[in-house]
Amino acid sequence: MTRLRLAVIGVGHLGQHHARILASFPDVELVGVVDANPHQAALIASRLGTTPYEHYEPLIGRVDAVSVVTPTIFHHEVASAFLQAGVPTLVEKPICRTLAEADELIALAQKAGVPLQVGHIERFNPAFEELIKRPIRPKFIEAERHGPFTGRSIDIGAVLDLMIHDLDLLLALVGSRVARVAAVGAAVFGGYEDMVNTRLEFENGCIAHVTASRITRHPKRRLRVWAPEGYAGIDFVTRKLTLVQQSEELRQYGLRADQLDVEAKARLKDEVFGRYLQVLNLDADRKFDQLTAELRHFIHCVRTGETPRVDGHAGRNALELAERVLAALQAHSWDGTATGPHGPQPPPPAGWLFPPMRLVQSEAA
Repeated sequence: MTRLRLAVIGVGHLGQHHARILASFPDVELVGVVDANPHQAALIASRLGTTPYEHYEPLIGRVDAVSVVTPTIFHHEVASAFLQAGVPTLVEKPICRTLAEADELIALAQKAGVPLQVGHIERFNPAFEELIKRPIRPKFIEAERHGPFTGRSIDIGAVLDLMIHDLDLLLALVGSRVARVAAVGAAVFGGYEDMVNTRLEFENGCIAHVTASRITRHPKRRLRVWAPEGYAGIDFVTRKLTLVQQSEELRQYGLRADQLDVEAKARLKDEVFGRYLQVLNLDADRKFDQLTAELRHFIHCVRTGETPRVDGHAGRNALELAERVLAALQAHSWDGTATGPHGPQPPPPAGWLFPPMRLVQSEAA
């Protein structure tokens, strides 16, 4: 099989992993890595036995496909340059800064007839892949994506940095347009929101509560779904899926706990799970991690011309919903009045929750 020539544009925290994985594929030749920091480009290139570049332009015409893992502000510039040259492109999420930029990338990919894939990596989490195959019609969803402050992606807020993952998952899972959006959030370390909660009401009656925070001490990434078919819970960190459904007996005959006699009520608490509610725990772990699966899918689409699972339209839809969340966040009133504080900048605190702790500097310091 002919090896595909690929390059990675941006080899920082995430991009270096794109490069490492692509270099490990036997059917891929990593012909170069690009980074604005020449020392970083040289470091990653030396590790992987490829050529470092400070600019991406020399690679146009020398690659069969490209992975763009730059800061969001450069997605449109870099991706459009390769798409105009007819090069299949994977661009990290969010697809672009604006819908207009996203629309242009989609149009360029369509004109060139090449795949445009967006890096919504959780679509390749095996637990979500297992859930999406099942006949579930979500009616209430809770999504939480919390993590510690890393100092990365500070050019965007928590909505575009974290929450957009779950917005994309919800759109894929619910399969309906969002009718109404409400949001509240707070900026702690700058002008962008560091924590945010949104309520989404879908046209098909589903309601979702989505929370994202990048100033939480312990990571948490989970999705919980309630539907007529039952309950589904995903832990994206451990890649485990829990399914709960009514037993055949409960579906056929129902149960009125208030009409049970004393003895039957006493037994019920021991029979809820097993006789009436059945539980299936699935360890959806697999040989390949999500990023490897995502990149393998991209290579497959490059070779076959198939439409990527997360194409430009899906990336645009997630960005559009993220923009609606941000608009609702900006419009939120902290005191319920038109003249009071709005947006992610909260009002001054009313006092201390506990006495402030003084940092004592040692004499040696």
